[in-house]
Amino acid sequence: MATTTIVQDNLGIDPEVLKRIYGQMARIRAVDKAVQAGLSAGKFMFSYWPMTGQEAIPATLSQLTDRRDYMVTTYRGVHDQVAKGVALEGLFAEMLGRIDGVNKGKGGSPHISDPSSGSMVTTAIVGAGAPIANGLALAAQSRGEDRVTIVNFGDGATSIGAMHEAMNLAGAWKLPVIFLCQNNTIGEYTWIKDYTASKNFAGRADALGFRGVQLDGNDPAAFYRGMKEVIDGVRAGNGPVFVEAMTQRLGPHAGVGDSPQHSKEQNEAGKAAWPVPRTRALLIEAGIASEQELAELEAAAQAEVEAALAKAMAATVTPVEQTLVDVFADIDAVPRRGHYPVRAAETLPTGETKSMMMLDAVREAQEIAFAADPEVFLLGEDVGDPHGGVFATNRGLQTTYGNRVKPTPIAETAIIGAGIGAALVGMRPIAEIMFADFMGVCLDQIANHAAKQRYMSGAATHVPLTIRMMVGGGMGGFGAQHSQSLEAWLLHTPGIKVVFPSNPADAKGLLLSCIFDEDPCVHLESLMVLRGGKSEVPLGDYRIPLGVAKIVRPGTDITLVTYGWQVKQCLTAAEELAKEGISAEVIDLRTLVPLDYHRVLDSVKKTRRALVVHAATEFCGFGAEIASTINEELWSVLKGPAIRLGADWAPIAYSKDIETNQVPHSGSIAARVRAAIKS
Repeated sequence: MATTTIVQDNLGIDPEVLKRIYGQMARIRAVDKAVQAGLSAGKFMFSYWPMTGQEAIPATLSQLTDRRDYMVTTYRGVHDQVAKGVALEGLFAEMLGRIDGVNKGKGGSPHISDPSSGSMVTTAIVGAGAPIANGLALAAQSRGEDRVTIVNFGDGATSIGAMHEAMNLAGAWKLPVIFLCQNNTIGEYTWIKDYTASKNFAGRADALGFRGVQLDGNDPAAFYRGMKEVIDGVRAGNGPVFVEAMTQRLGPHAGVGDSPQHSKEQNEAGKAAWPVPRTRALLIEAGIASEQELAELEAAAQAEVEAALAKAMAATVTPVEQTLVDVFADIDAVPRRGHYPVRAAETLPTGETKSMMMLDAVREAQEIAFAADPEVFLLGEDVGDPHGGVFATNRGLQTTYGNRVKPTPIAETAIIGAGIGAALVGMRPIAEIMFADFMGVCLDQIANHAAKQRYMSGAATHVPLTIRMMVGGGMGGFGAQHSQSLEAWLLHTPGIKVVFPSNPADAKGLLLSCIFDEDPCVHLESLMVLRGGKSEVPLGDYRIPLGVAKIVRPGTDITLVTYGWQVKQCLTAAEELAKEGISAEVIDLRTLVPLDYHRVLDSVKKTRRALVVHAATEFCGFGAEIASTINEELWSVLKGPAIRLGADWAPIAYSKDIETNQVPHSGSIAARVRAAIKS
């Protein structure tokens, strides 16, 4: 007992806790050795980013957090996964691309998600985990939970904008999140001194209004003491902390062996400071554990790893039959050649209606969603009252629902990342992006995280996030950076549902369907329609199912396939053509993914001609996809090939005359139809 008391006084840590930390380090080391040995021997092959030298950081955290606490980490985070409690058999199987992997072999080690252990996201995009960690922390804060979120990243991530956006938002909202920089002094292949003039990274927190600390990540006792104080404070609601944990990377950026970045002398010094053998020696010297105890502990870790690896090696490689599974919750929503499911049309309420603009319909849909589910919330730039957003689509929501409406900094990556994180744990965020053009700022979060999370995790997690974007084209005066119709960017990204209503009633019903969908949805709202006149909208809650197109004008001579504000242009063109004896059927797609090919093909079978119209550029546009499918499926009945009409391949001009001419309008649509009928 006397020895124990002396150790506690000298080290500031309970000896049993230190022993458990070493136990986790031994497990991490056994995993690292097994992977490097297998790769070296050609036993298996996959990408591996060794964390040799950094074992003490997650091992120590394992004694200060539990499975209820959330973790986000990086592709170099195998040590983080082991210490967090991800089952080794599932972890190895995932690395090997096996169906028994923790994520069905679909994500691999760079994309682990294991909610049962609290390991929520592993990202292979440098710095991208921080915005998502904010969302996890926001969910805990909103629910009144005392969970802590820890986001791990390397020093190299400190140079990317996503980190700054995330830290700024966390500081502004006092989120319970710890930004944990495992500073191994090399950003991939570049030394710190060669990529920044910063003296340290912890100091960056000061500039954003919260605390930053630097700790020794190679000394588990000192790191434990420092992190305990940090975690206790964050858990108590004192806001975020940036922790710079000084450590070392003994291996290369990727692969096996010693680090080629270090000289022989540096490698030797690094191994001398390596926390695994140092902590082992400390345990023996301090009388906390005997050589035999530690040998038995290490043997148990090795046996656990060997058994898990053997079982993973024997598991079935994830089969090709899994290719389309987990893209969406419903595999029928995945577009593919020859598969055109029949979806029942909606039945709109027959009761009371009200005349309103689309912006009013959008606001009403959100009001209904807020009232129906307390987990629904809205975030975005200027979304609070009195303005309710730049286009007033949210006016009154903050007055009624208070903190569930969250005005954000001007930081699209932070907005979408926070929405993703909150959605991962069951909330239903609505994230507003002021203009679709600004999608380029946050496209990584949309395309690499929201869209892929269900698939990469093998459905262990999913993202019921709705992103509302305004589309500014057709009005004139907005110019090239506020007027683009960019749906093709989204349509080329598996895992995102895309909705583009043409009228207020559809906007309300489709937006409600998006909010309560289990997959990420982008709801595109054209400014031409948002404030472009009123129409009758049913009151109350109703849902228009995604993937159901609508014939808005019947016809017999040609089918006009369109969506968004081009529906009105096509209807006007059809009126003009009718005067000439040409009967045009107009189909409003309403949702672009999932796509209602069944109704499109049925219409074209009847008319035997088709023109696809959209405001986006014609070159490489969505019209090419639809026209090609029509031609492939119906070539034997067509009177002429299906054709398309989109905008000229040029940025949208500020000049009203140029914009009016370069984007399809009723006159150019009618002219294209006449040419097709005559040919």
